[in-house]
Amino acid sequence: MLTPERKNELRDNYLRVLENIEAARARRGTGVPVTLLAATKTVPEEEVCYLVRECGLRLCGENHAQEFAAKIDAVTAAGARMDFIGHLQTNKVRVVAGRAGLIHSVDSVHLAAELDSRCRKLGVTQDILVEINIGEEEAKTGVDPDRFDDFLAEIEPFSAIRPVGIMTMAPKCEKLEDFRAYFRKSYQFYLDFSAKKLHNIGEPVLSMGMSDSYECAIEEGATLVRVGSAIFGARHYQ
Repeated sequence: MLTPERKNELRDNYLRVLENIEAARARRGTGVPVTLLAATKTVPEEEVCYLVRECGLRLCGENHAQEFAAKIDAVTAAGARMDFIGHLQTNKVRVVAGRAGLIHSVDSVHLAAELDSRCRKLGVTQDILVEINIGEEEAKTGVDPDRFDDFLAEIEPFSAIRPVGIMTMAPKCEKLEDFRAYFRKSYQFYLDFSAKKLHNIGEPVLSMGMSDSYECAIEEGATLVRVGSAIFGARHYQ
């Protein structure tokens, strides 16, 4: 049961993040809208649904297929869309494909092929983002930046998935300003993707920036930010 104090905390945090987003958009000086995705990993379902029903949250994202499956029905019934934002294993594609509004983390041709096969069987088209390993970190998932164009060409024949933009995760940085180089580099890939106008998608998505960097990401061109702890507080892992 959510206490009044916790409800107030969630509402205040959510509204503060929205205010910060609008302030960052103003600093950037463009009219391009920015979408807030609430990253709900480990967050109780009732807290997510409270923000959806009472505060106007319209987009959530889960990192793990099991948690995605456990929450999506309640979250969508409350009135929000659920995206999948974590690393997706091919053996979990069946849990996510055709159900997620957007899959942010397609990082291999093998995964793209599995998604395409599953979605063709379901008779649906799945919107996806291409994840780029913008920091070129060995421990991180994502397409190597040097292979971005080749990767797009390799997945282009798949008819049941639709690339609508890119997603990046900047490396951990000591200072906020250190994120900018990675966000600016990501924005150049976004411009390249936009110029291709794949599948006539309209305005592409640039998903970058999290709780520690979302304002900076918006200033550098993000159209979608993934914010978790700034809304829900520190994660509590078992």
